[in-house]
Amino acid sequence: MLLSDICEIIMGQSPSSDSYNVKGQGLPFFQGNADFGKLYPSVRLWCNCPIKKAEAGDLLVSVRAPIGAVNLANQKCCIGRGLAALRPYRDKCDAMYLYYLIKAGKNKLNWLGTGSTFKAITRSSLLSFNVPDYCIAFQRKISGKLWSVDKLIHQRNEQLKLFDLLIQSRFLEMFGMSEGIDKHLEDVADICSGITKGRKVLGLELREVPYMAVSNVKMGYIDLSTVKTIMATENEIKQYRLFPNDILMTEGGDPDKVGRGAIIRNPPKDCIHQNHIFRVRLHKDVLLPEFFEEYLQGNSARRYFLKAAKQTTGIASINMKQLRALPVKIPPIKVQIQYSDFVHQVDKSKLAVQKSLDELEILKKSLMQQYFG
Repeated sequence: MLLSDICEIIMGQSPSSDSYNVKGQGLPFFQGNADFGKLYPSVRLWCNCPIKKAEAGDLLVSVRAPIGAVNLANQKCCIGRGLAALRPYRDKCDAMYLYYLIKAGKNKLNWLGTGSTFKAITRSSLLSFNVPDYCIAFQRKISGKLWSVDKLIHQRNEQLKLFDLLIQSRFLEMFGMSEGIDKHLEDVADICSGITKGRKVLGLELREVPYMAVSNVKMGYIDLSTVKTIMATENEIKQYRLFPNDILMTEGGDPDKVGRGAIIRNPPKDCIHQNHIFRVRLHKDVLLPEFFEEYLQGNSARRYFLKAAKQTTGIASINMKQLRALPVKIPPIKVQIQYSDFVHQVDKSKLAVQKSLDELEILKKSLMQQYFG
């Protein structure tokens, strides 16, 4: 069965530049770069020109990069050339089923893209897109199962956010107005940069080991979903090897994220770090990792990095000297231990929720594979 058998396909068109605005006048206007991170797109522009329109309940599908990204319209809106609206035939297609169908077929749609500068898919490509031949009752059964799983996934993610807010609140409660000893980071930590990719190593035996890159270091957590490897000498591995509870910090990035950092609890065996990452090994009799990780996300550290960083074309960076000079107000170690114990207790709860979330994600992938192949 073809996509055109279960829905009407409406291709977007571009209005004149003076027909859309940011003032909330007219209908919501979406282009291919609309916010596709949520079920419904976020309104950024409005249009008062009679161009192609989508109705509430239509699927908004990106026909330019990122091809196949999909949203559900929750109100009447205008669509630009980067989007197509899929309007389900009520007796043949369930809207949420169509939503999951397009999400599942994202890669297949991308293969249909043509163009040398950037890929785009045409109306004819959409018309000929093959879909499973399910009756509407079975479609609703499929979408109901997937929607139930999605709701649970959303709940687990919200729980994790609440746990993070709980930790932030506890930090502010304990240290927001507290007294402490003013130190520079270099006074209470050993700091080093990492291994340089592409360096020349002649005549030395190399071994493949995992390494942490900028993409692994987020604000407040380490992302180990993708860990790359690098060839290194035994001396380099010894020099840059990461230990449990080291702090990793980035030297550059978006201005509001420069200097972001997190604890790496259990690094992979013989894991090292690249030169765009600073490794901070705290003197734990003075400064605990749990306190310092949250401190890095606070206003004091953010203001320091924004002021100290070198900024060019929207990218900011700090050097070793600036990081060493980071001022840290250090509270009594007994109070830090109390906070650290609290964080560990919350982390146990987060771990249980994360395990449930991982199981739900696996279930969803299994259902998507079962129904859409």
